[in-house]
Amino acid sequence: MPPLPPSFTDTLKGLPGYDPEAFSAVHASGERITSVRLQPQKTTGIAGLFPQLDVTPVPWSRYGYYLSSRPSFTFDPQFHAGAYYVQEASSMFLEEAIRQTMDLDEPLKALDLCAAPGGKSTLIQATLHPQSLLVANEVIKSRAALLSDNISRWGADNVVVTNNDPRDFSRIGEYFDLIVADAPCSGSGLFRRDPEAIDEWSYDNVMLCSQRQQRILADALPALKAGGVLIYSTCSYAREEDELIMDWLLENFPLENIPLQLNPGWHIVETLSPQRQAAGYRFYPDQVKGEGFFIACFRKYGEAAPHKKHRGQLSLLPPREVARIQPWLNVSDEHMLMLHQDEVIILTPHMAEELPLLQKNLYIRKAGVKAGQLSAKDLIPDHQLALSTCIAADLPATDLALEDALRYLRKDELQLPDIAKGWTLMRYNGMNLGWAKVLPNRVNNYYPKELRILKAGTPE
Repeated sequence: MPPLPPSFTDTLKGLPGYDPEAFSAVHASGERITSVRLQPQKTTGIAGLFPQLDVTPVPWSRYGYYLSSRPSFTFDPQFHAGAYYVQEASSMFLEEAIRQTMDLDEPLKALDLCAAPGGKSTLIQATLHPQSLLVANEVIKSRAALLSDNISRWGADNVVVTNNDPRDFSRIGEYFDLIVADAPCSGSGLFRRDPEAIDEWSYDNVMLCSQRQQRILADALPALKAGGVLIYSTCSYAREEDELIMDWLLENFPLENIPLQLNPGWHIVETLSPQRQAAGYRFYPDQVKGEGFFIACFRKYGEAAPHKKHRGQLSLLPPREVARIQPWLNVSDEHMLMLHQDEVIILTPHMAEELPLLQKNLYIRKAGVKAGQLSAKDLIPDHQLALSTCIAADLPATDLALEDALRYLRKDELQLPDIAKGWTLMRYNGMNLGWAKVLPNRVNNYYPKELRILKAGTPE
């Protein structure tokens, strides 16, 4: 990678934990760290996923692992099945921050404010109580589509994906127990992973990002309950985007800083803001096995008032139609089935209770799990159902060899003799990839066209 410009490194002088020689050396080394985080509802362990690699745990994440080398994720059907998410290890510390600041024995309402592409949203979902409600928001429409796809691949049934400006959430009032704001930033913490970003860095952009971060936080904080927690993070080293934002928050909003307990063996650097002495945490790639990252936690003063329920009604599926859907699902009778534009949506009870309020105030791209469309005779199952954790375990399924699994994921023609006719799950290593419909003389591949593998090649 190109050398780090003095215009950048000069801004780091005096930062807590900054070692100029070690910092420059680790960037010059070309070392690449690869880490993944498992979807615990789809896989029981890391060994079966990457038997050819050495794996070691990410110390601050229950389901995070370092891989000894980077495999071809594109050509791993388990990736497309949602068995794991490829995520930078330092950012997985969000899990530890949530564990230290939230009561995870209770269902919570959480907002991932700047959520695309979905790494932190899937981490939050796996960390919270299973009956919690997570709203994953992305302001940019194209990135909201990517976020929605990644949430669907993860398979969770308690996530709402929204496409809103942060200021829109103030319409809900003090609603969320947790807001995570992984704010857009100048990106200096990812220079090692993305060397081309070095040429795009400038101090003017740092200041522009700092102003944008302040606007995002100011717009969203009215939606945080009194007593609720704000977790703020960036992948920037800049004081203006880290410590100075902590001081700005404490000077302008009814917040208190929440210090975290660190294991000294993690080599995470505690930093204090210059005015309020608020505690934040810096990750340097020469000291942790990961990229540059910053995180800080705050609690809103006061006691939360009871939130008024919105009286809107959902269009629930009639009982006779519910009976047709139940064989496809493993969910309890408490789950609700909603009819939306001729499609059946699976909702958790908590989501069904809250969805009318969210629908009234936000643009919703995805809620719960899309089961499919009801025809006169059958359910036409949706891809979301195939990848969800809601799906019944005893549906017709065919386990594919690697070559056939990749052919399916490319949406190529399949030759599958001697299997039962009708809707069939295509699987690899016991994990659902999607649907095919077996007819007397052919197999129709229902893998979504927009998700298909376009690259030629095979796993490395």
